[in-house]
Amino acid sequence: MVILRIEHPVPDFDGWKQAFDSDPVGREKSGVRHYQILRAINDANYVMIDLEFDTVAQAEALLAAMRVIWGRVEGKIMMNPQARIVEVVETKSY
Repeated sequence: MVILRIEHPVPDFDGWKQAFDSDPVGREKSGVRHYQILRAINDANYVMIDLEFDTVAQAEALLAAMRVIWGRVEGKIMMNPQARIVEVVETKSY
């Protein structure tokens, strides 16, 4: 499993969430199998998004599309986005 982890501060979580829900890059068509949104406990305006893919190529393609979107909205909806493509090495549930 491959995960694209994106994180950044947002000026207004509700405004950011509305933009996220509008799905400007077409997550499902881009190969996203599952996503989760996380917020920092000590900063409700800092978000992390994990997008799960089958392949690295799908994650890289969505990241490239997101960089175009970020160029248009940085400073308005989000700031200083950081992204990393990672693979799940191990999971265990208790």
